[in-house]
Amino acid sequence: MLARTQAAVATFLGAPGDPVVFGANMTSLTFALSRALARTWQPGDEIIVTRLDHDANVTPWVLAARDAGATVKWVDFRTDDCTLDVGSFEEALSDRTRFLAVGAASNAVGTVNPVARMAAAVHGRGGEVFVDAVHSAPHLLPDVAAWGCDYAACSAYKFFGPHVGILWGRPERMAVLPSYQVRPAGDAHPDRWMTGTQNHEGIAGTLAATHYLADLGGGGGDLRGALVAAYEAIGSHERELVTSLLAGLTELAKVRVWGITDPARVTHRVPTVSITHAELSPHQLAQHLAEHGIYVWDGNYYALEWSARVGAEPDGMVRIGLLHYNTASEVERLLDALRALD
Repeated sequence: MLARTQAAVATFLGAPGDPVVFGANMTSLTFALSRALARTWQPGDEIIVTRLDHDANVTPWVLAARDAGATVKWVDFRTDDCTLDVGSFEEALSDRTRFLAVGAASNAVGTVNPVARMAAAVHGRGGEVFVDAVHSAPHLLPDVAAWGCDYAACSAYKFFGPHVGILWGRPERMAVLPSYQVRPAGDAHPDRWMTGTQNHEGIAGTLAATHYLADLGGGGGDLRGALVAAYEAIGSHERELVTSLLAGLTELAKVRVWGITDPARVTHRVPTVSITHAELSPHQLAQHLAEHGIYVWDGNYYALEWSARVGAEPDGMVRIGLLHYNTASEVERLLDALRALD
């Protein structure tokens, strides 16, 4: 079962045949990798993080840079559409750039980041790239080869499995980085990263979740082909839903949508939408929707830098998340509940 899951998840990530690390969650695995990479950094090295990321893809790298005496540089974002500021990224690059951490998609506002372009620029400076694919994984099929990254992480619970973290890295790097492990553990990759007794039942569930996704594409042919077909169907359905949602939200005078709203740019976002209301706090708005049987999250969703940058702390916003199992009628129910407040 473990071998089958290894193979299936590697295929899911677009890295067939590569070893994959399983752990408690993405955050724990990211801390483990950041500790190891910090031992290869030196004072004067520069590490780049963004203000659009979940804190699990910020704080581990900031702390690792501190431990190594490296400098942290920040990539800002545009507040009008919550997309990364290309100029800010280019300014952050230098001959001392050693590392970039960036999310494939924002868990706060749904922005899809230009990961491949950013990775190419960092590689041109001799640096490495880590991609947080946690939020993108249920919407966009991961593809570490297309991203051109060196490391990537996601969480099975986000793509309808159990709470298991997943970490991929270029095998030649993962085999030699200074991992933290107990003495009896094997030194081969991925064993050197999978500390202690594993969550075997969770890993089994991760295999089931991967096959569930493949079945959405008809289940025919090889696993990667089935996943590609599934995500094409998922993307088409979710784009229809979010286009309808955004059209309805932008008609509400008291609601502000944060992020991309232009229907012509819907492929530049996933169907995760954050809103604020002119008269109600995010918590009050979430309570109102709950009374109508609609469940959302109010707060900053751990995207702390984003929330602080737009002045939304400490209350945050209301996040509406659509997925492939949602329907057009559910979107209309949500809009009707919001229209009742106008």
